[in-house]
Amino acid sequence: MNIRPLYDRIVVKRVDEQDEKTASGLIIPDTAKEKPQQGEVIAAGKGKRLEDGKVVPLDVQVGDKILFGKYSGSEIKLDGQEYMIMREDEVLGVLDAQGVIGGGSSTTAAATK
Repeated sequence: MNIRPLYDRIVVKRVDEQDEKTASGLIIPDTAKEKPQQGEVIAAGKGKRLEDGKVVPLDVQVGDKILFGKYSGSEIKLDGQEYMIMREDEVLGVLDAQGVIGGGSSTTAAATK
């Protein structure tokens, strides 16, 4: 893929974790499946440009697994693959390696104070 997103935009490849069959064995057609709301960051811009011209680096990085809203971003097709391009502020959170949000005790401690 040859795309370089500008500023605070990122390119995301959806992570498809839906089953093809129900528990009773019925096959779910593609038209009935909901699109996953998580993906992997494939490319990222340099950062958000502020009014004074300074560029603030992005929090998300290439390789991060992220969660995003149902209506976030725009779908694009490159080299026969479907991707999404969205602004960093449309990202709801970053998943850790186990797929759990947060993961650190400092997050929990800060939330309880």
